[in-house]
Amino acid sequence: MTHAYRTHHCAELTAAHAGHTVRLSGWIHRKRDHGGVLFIDLRDHYGLTQLVAAAGSPHLEMLDRLRLESVVTIDGEVVDRAPGTANPNLPTGAIEVRVRGVTAQSEAAELPLPVAADTDYPEDIRLKYRFLDLRRERIHRNIMLRSKVIASLRQRMIGQGFTEFQTPILTASSPEGARDFLVPSRLHPGKFYALPQAPQMFKQLLMVAGFDRYFQIAPCFRDEDARADRSPGEFYQLDFEMSFVTQEDVFAAIEPVLGGLFEEFAHWNREAPWAVTPTPFPRIPYAEAMLSYGSDKPDLRNPLRIADVSGHFRQSGFGLFERIVGSGGVVRAIPAPGTADKSRKFFDDMNEWARSEGHAGLGYVTRKGGEFGGPIAKNHGEAGMIALFDALGLGPDDGCFFAAGKELATARLAGQARTRVGEQLGLIEQGAYRFCWIVDFPMFEADEETGKIDFSHNPFSMPQGELEALETKDPLDILAYQYDIVCNGVELSSGAIRNHRPDIMYKAFEIAGYTPDQVDTNFPGMINAFKYGAPPHGGSAPGVDRIVMLLADEPNIREVTLFPLNQKAEDLMMNAPSEVTEKQLRELHIQPRKPG
Repeated sequence: MTHAYRTHHCAELTAAHAGHTVRLSGWIHRKRDHGGVLFIDLRDHYGLTQLVAAAGSPHLEMLDRLRLESVVTIDGEVVDRAPGTANPNLPTGAIEVRVRGVTAQSEAAELPLPVAADTDYPEDIRLKYRFLDLRRERIHRNIMLRSKVIASLRQRMIGQGFTEFQTPILTASSPEGARDFLVPSRLHPGKFYALPQAPQMFKQLLMVAGFDRYFQIAPCFRDEDARADRSPGEFYQLDFEMSFVTQEDVFAAIEPVLGGLFEEFAHWNREAPWAVTPTPFPRIPYAEAMLSYGSDKPDLRNPLRIADVSGHFRQSGFGLFERIVGSGGVVRAIPAPGTADKSRKFFDDMNEWARSEGHAGLGYVTRKGGEFGGPIAKNHGEAGMIALFDALGLGPDDGCFFAAGKELATARLAGQARTRVGEQLGLIEQGAYRFCWIVDFPMFEADEETGKIDFSHNPFSMPQGELEALETKDPLDILAYQYDIVCNGVELSSGAIRNHRPDIMYKAFEIAGYTPDQVDTNFPGMINAFKYGAPPHGGSAPGVDRIVMLLADEPNIREVTLFPLNQKAEDLMMNAPSEVTEKQLRELHIQPRKPG
């Protein structure tokens, strides 16, 4: 008995099926009228099949009347396409189906956005009609990639000896980290649950409970503003934790997972696969990253390296830089190789760009055939410039940009300038995924205005040197077993070897201004558990959305998410957030107070 809707899907038929009677179901993707002969591309989840209704066919009028995206079931005969009309780009490109019967399953209204075209369309329309947007080839392909990536991650983690567990969605609010999404309790008036920003404490408690290697494709919820690489509201991460491990053990466990994953999908929708950094990935100390790349998430596809040249300007005819260095500031140099053919405008435009980004400006030196140009070179002197360029390894036709000021702000400007120079000069390596670990983050930092010591990264990380370091070293000199994994300038995750000892935790929080009672009150579950025997443990949580965004080569995370919120954290399709009834509010013991 023939199936009610299909005998084959729309990517299945080949020349081997010629002469067969088939039934297909799908959406009318495109229509083309060639002198009374109607050609239709029928689309389903799997692909396209071309249909043909010849002149005089009793079904031509119905097919011609139905709008694009109407759902139909077609009975027909598979025939070879006419010579010269085959489409080698389609699995079904050698055949077409002559229509013998049509059933309209669902007629489409006039479309608010085109499905057959991948042209840009306003975001508000795309998100309001996301179910239509998801029919478009690129977005459909991205979502399928996401599914395959998650399946591969699961298999790879299980292959590494990890076990998947599910942690709670309703939990307690935490004073640390981003802003929580709160859920009012009906049974406990005036009290609230929080949606988890991450399963951080639960996964550590799993280690205390003795489960050794945990992982989860975990939903996380943070009330944050949107960015290109961060969704407002919710996201997913490959959350994992391991017991009895060092930092290098964590790296050795996850590098084959991520490296193997990127190698597996390096060919996705590309003529040639992209290159992937071989394991082990480079380890770059935080201080080196901030100096050489101006960022703790460096893009290693860019070959440019920033250098500290403060020493060259301690005594200089260029008074501005001499004064900056003399007052404790720094001068950083960003090479601009091969710029002898660039006009003065190229360098002036970089300076204007820096000002548009809120910086004081970006100095520069030009060099053509060994001849220096620009105010810095004129005032610093030829001998000084030759010594500086020799130290930087720059040649007679290379230029250089300079950022100067307080160290942190200067590092950031230099990092932004490095990226822009690399892009402007076409130096960024194409077709590659370049990974690195950023390690040796400082445990503490001082507020620039108040001088108050606080945690710089993760307060639950183990300090390098443990309790002895906390008791004997300047807090600003203490490093932590914290690490980030970065790919092409995108931070995939932060992680750490955890502080599993209560005595070390109390001391670390004391340095940051917390009392033992505050630690006990704010983190009761974890600190209490650690008092009953906790193993050394550590882990990380690479972002699934960001991984898929990189593999799909998409600029925005919304392009790889099924039903994303817009920039204002609104779901335009479901009209969320929305007001609720007075009855619901009374049940939750809530009286709303609107701003005003």
